[in-house]
Amino acid sequence: MIGHHLRGVSLAAITCAVLGLSACATTGQTPDGTAAKPSKDQTLAAGLDPATTLDPYPSTYQPLPRENFAVVGATVLTGTDRKIENGVVVVTDGKIAAVGDASTPVPTGYRVVEARGRYITPGFIDVHSHLGVYPSPGVSGMSDGNEATSPNTAQVWAEHSLWPQDPGFNTARAGGVTTLHILPGSANLFGGRGVTIRNVPSITMQGLKFPAAPYTVKMACGENPSRVYGGRNQSPATGMGNMAGYRAAFIAARDYKAKWDKWREDGEGAAPTRNLQNETLMGVL
Repeated sequence: MIGHHLRGVSLAAITCAVLGLSACATTGQTPDGTAAKPSKDQTLAAGLDPATTLDPYPSTYQPLPRENFAVVGATVLTGTDRKIENGVVVVTDGKIAAVGDASTPVPTGYRVVEARGRYITPGFIDVHSHLGVYPSPGVSGMSDGNEATSPNTAQVWAEHSLWPQDPGFNTARAGGVTTLHILPGSANLFGGRGVTIRNVPSITMQGLKFPAAPYTVKMACGENPSRVYGGRNQSPATGMGNMAGYRAAFIAARDYKAKWDKWREDGEGAAPTRNLQNETLMGVL
């Protein structure tokens, strides 16, 4: 795991939920199971409908230039149950085409990389990282991963704090990390949305963003929210305060979803006002 962590946090006390945002586009149904027709046109202007604005900051990631090559002579750890001494890995158009022992054929015209004495593994996926929001190396002014202003900040997104030029990405890449799941910090019950990125050089966050990867939400469960907010003499200051905060937030998100569902079904009145906090938690539900 590469990143910055609040002091005293335990891994078991941090959870991350995947957002099923496609489920937000709910409509009513008739008794035979077909979609109910609304009583009026419910098309909203771009950006006003949470069901049609699932990713307002889409990925612009482009694969790096590719060549066909083979790595030979290395010890290959496949990531499953195989260790291949004097192995061969063949890469075609950026994809692994063959993995095997020294008898594995290398196609004509492929560049051959001699790797005796070295190891080859699959690219590592860092499932819990704060690189980009807590740069490494960095200074306090660049620590941008905790919106520690409220126990529930589900409305914030880690990608909006992500610094693509964090030197830590280069260090991680040198260590074999090819994909990272970047999360907010753990000061809050709901820290905000996480984002999955490809570890490639980029001048923009969107150039790193893993295409079609689902959003997630960071939830910190335990001592960190209690310490941060209990130290301010506000809730949550205890485990039971943590649980009450989770329940209240999801009840509010459920009610928000019900308002949108009702509006889609009967089409009466103006559309509900968007609430970014509830939209994130509605996606979880």
